[in-house]
Amino acid sequence: MLSIRLASRQVACASLVVFVMCLAAASSHAQTPAEFYKGKNVTVMVGVSAGGEYDLHTRIVARHIGKHIPGNPSVVAQNMTGAAGVTMTNYLYNVAPKDGSYFGMIQNGMPISQVLGTPNIKFDVGQFQWIGSITPTVETLALWHTAGAKTLDEARAKEISIGTTGRGTITTTFPRLFNEFAGTKFKIISGYPGGNDINLAMQRGEVGGRNNTWSSWKVTKRDWLANKELLIIGYAGPQPKDLPGVPNLEDLAKNDDDRRIIALLLSGTKLGRPLAAMPGVPADRVAALRKAFMDTMKDEQFRKETEAANIEVDPVPGEAMQKVVADVMATPPHLVERAKPLNE
Repeated sequence: MLSIRLASRQVACASLVVFVMCLAAASSHAQTPAEFYKGKNVTVMVGVSAGGEYDLHTRIVARHIGKHIPGNPSVVAQNMTGAAGVTMTNYLYNVAPKDGSYFGMIQNGMPISQVLGTPNIKFDVGQFQWIGSITPTVETLALWHTAGAKTLDEARAKEISIGTTGRGTITTTFPRLFNEFAGTKFKIISGYPGGNDINLAMQRGEVGGRNNTWSSWKVTKRDWLANKELLIIGYAGPQPKDLPGVPNLEDLAKNDDDRRIIALLLSGTKLGRPLAAMPGVPADRVAALRKAFMDTMKDEQFRKETEAANIEVDPVPGEAMQKVVADVMATPPHLVERAKPLNE
C-alpha cells in the first residue's frame, strides 16, 4: 500500500514539474519581442574560422544589429568550426535554444548539400527561418601567380592543385564545375579549415589556387589583386563591372541542361552570406530579427564600417531567401542525380 502511495506521489511530482516547465515555456512565448530580448545576450554563430568573409559579415552584423532588435540585447559572434560548417549548423538545429537568443550564418551551399545527400547533415534547411544577407555573391576561381597559368585557356593545358575546405562546399564544387563544363584539369586538395588556411597554402606553394567570392578578395586581399599576385580566371553570378574580359562559367555551358546544373549548384550565390534562425523560434521574434537586419543595413554606423571595409551592401531579405531555399529543395530528381558527382 505504501509503495502505491509513493508511486502516486512520484507521478504527481513529475506531472507538476512538466506542468511548471510547460507554463514557463508558454510564459516565455507569450512575451513580446521587446520583453523577451531586454537584458538578453544573443549569440550569432558562424561555422568557419576567423578572418574570412563569413566571419567578417557575421561580426559586422553582430556589432550593429542589437540596437535594432526590440529590447536592445547584447549581441556577440561565436565561431564553431568543423565539417565545413555542418558542425555548427547541426548544433543550431539540434542543441541551441529555439527561443531567438541564438541564430547563425549558414554556409550558402547547405541547401544544395542536403538535396544532394551530403553525409552527416542532421538538419532540414527547409525548416530554418531565414533572416537576411548583406549581399548576393559573385564566386570566382583564382590562381596564385606561381601556378603556371594566368588565364582560363592556359589553365586548361595543365593540372593545377586547388585548395578547398571539404566535400559539399562551394570551394570544392566550383572548381569541379570548371572541370566538367570548361575543360580544366584541376586537382582538388581538401581538408583546409578555412579560407585563410588555403591562402597560406597558396603562398607556400602547396596549392595553385582556390575559389572565393569577388567581394571577399577585394576586402581581404586588395594588395594581392593590385600586385597581380592573384589572378581571376573565371566567375559565376552577377556580372562584376571590375572583372572585364573574365569568362562567366554559365556562358561556357553547351546546352540548357548544363546551365540548369550550374544554376542549381551555384544557387548559393543568391543567398550570399545568409543568416537564419532555427525552427521553433516564435514567428514574432523571427519577424523582429528580419526587420532588425534590414534596419541594420540602413544604419549609418554600419554603412560607414562596411564602406571602410570595402563591403558591398545590397541586402537580400529573409523572405526572398526562404523562396530560394524552397526552390532548391524542389529540384527534380534527374537533375539531382546528375549534380551529385560534382558536389562530392
